[in-house]
Amino acid sequence: MEIAIGIAIVAVLLVVAINCIVVVQQSRAYVVEWIGAFHAVWGVGFHLKVPFFERIVKKVSLKEQVLDYPPQPVITKDNVTMQIDTVVYFQITDPKLYTYGVEKPMIAMETLTATTLRNIIGDLELDQTLTSRDVINTKMRAILDEATDPWGIKVNRVELKNILPPQDIQSSMEKQMKAERDRRQAILQAEGQKKSAILVAEGQKEAAILQADAEKQAAILRAEAEKQAAILKADGQAQAIRAVQKAMADSLNLLNNSCPNDQVIKLKAIEAMEKVADGKATKIIIPSEMQGLVGLANGLVEGAKK
Repeated sequence: MEIAIGIAIVAVLLVVAINCIVVVQQSRAYVVEWIGAFHAVWGVGFHLKVPFFERIVKKVSLKEQVLDYPPQPVITKDNVTMQIDTVVYFQITDPKLYTYGVEKPMIAMETLTATTLRNIIGDLELDQTLTSRDVINTKMRAILDEATDPWGIKVNRVELKNILPPQDIQSSMEKQMKAERDRRQAILQAEGQKKSAILVAEGQKEAAILQADAEKQAAILRAEAEKQAAILKADGQAQAIRAVQKAMADSLNLLNNSCPNDQVIKLKAIEAMEKVADGKATKIIIPSEMQGLVGLANGLVEGAKK
């Protein structure tokens, strides 16, 4: 009997000794009380607990945690009721304050998040709420972080997960978005048609300029050709007149010694007619009485040659 009692006592002592050995894991902290009063916060490592005097009242995780709250009704400044769900990222920085600072800290954080969200959204209209998520997130994080400092909690980030307006407002928004998309499409089509018309007009303008330039160059070339032809024709006529002048001069020299004075006078008249023409006349009319003199001059020239 005594042996059985001894064995039982040894077993009890062994169990108590095992329970007094505490190993705190990484990223965790244990809050320990000594006879009902706060004693210490055990960090990572091996610890011995005094039986019947020390008690672990709370095991706290030091990792970053996430609270995803369900959608809750929020009223905007222009009296629109929306459903908004919020996600809060937080971390426990002081296990002592987390244990003794507030009763049921997670419920307290949920309530504080809901009231803060209602206060911020209540100062904004519907359009501002839908387009100011970053502003709302920043304000909520600052307010929650300041309010939870006495609880040993640090709020790292707050995100509005979903914003759900009423169904009729959603339908109006969809119609507005569709009208805006149609307007942008019409503007893009008009811009495309405008650019196309401009390109066509510029092409026609360049084609007309090129055609006018080609006609101008062709007219210049035709004028140059006509000018050259006129010059060549005038040059040929001048050469013919110079040949006649030379022949007349030679005939005149012959006649000065052999012809009567009246014949000389007629020859002088022919010479005067040549000066009147001045190389520019296309036709020379010789009186009939001078034609015989010209024939006489030609005969004298032929006789001189012989």
